[in-house]
Amino acid sequence: MPRPTTPLLSKPGIRAAALEIIDRDGLAGLSMRKLATALTVSAPALYFHYLTKEQLLDDVASEIMEQVDVSAFALGWRDGLLGWARSYRAALAGHPNIVPFLAHGPGQRDASLRRADAIHGGLVAAGWPARDATMIGASTKYLVVGAAMGSFSRGFADDVQVYLDRYPSLNDAHRLREHADAVDRDSFEFALLTFVDGLTTRLARAARRDDLPG
Repeated sequence: MPRPTTPLLSKPGIRAAALEIIDRDGLAGLSMRKLATALTVSAPALYFHYLTKEQLLDDVASEIMEQVDVSAFALGWRDGLLGWARSYRAALAGHPNIVPFLAHGPGQRDASLRRADAIHGGLVAAGWPARDATMIGASTKYLVVGAAMGSFSRGFADDVQVYLDRYPSLNDAHRLREHADAVDRDSFEFALLTFVDGLTTRLARAARRDDLPG
């Protein structure tokens, strides 16, 4: 009688299964025991590849961050900031349940730190003071993470009776869910462009001040 075969484990396969559980059950729903069951292996078999759940989550987060594009900083700080923010939001939008883990910061993740280095370096090279560059990076992250954490539009009930009479300024709020994807996308773009336009004005104003005779 042939012996039962043990599924071949690999780090990419473990990460993919872990992300599938996170997408379905949330961060709290991931455990090494549940992951082992999904992969039809024993939990100790996972520890050969990942000693802790934290190490696994770091690698899952790094894999997501590798999708974030910061190459446009070569074209200038404005193109770089827009490209980074849009690709960052797109990467997180597919996996909103892991956003709280990513929101804690890069830690020692190389994928995140390489991008942080490119962003900060691109801003400073364009003339932004280092402190301002730090705040621009942080502010952009707040905007992206906030957009990825949940949908503004889906937070409204689609029953018009909720709003009639009591909330006259919200008489169309019941339609937001129907158009949630477009409203959320366009709202993010509105906020991002308003932010970057304001930064453009701020940098130009600072340059004019520097050009004034002493």
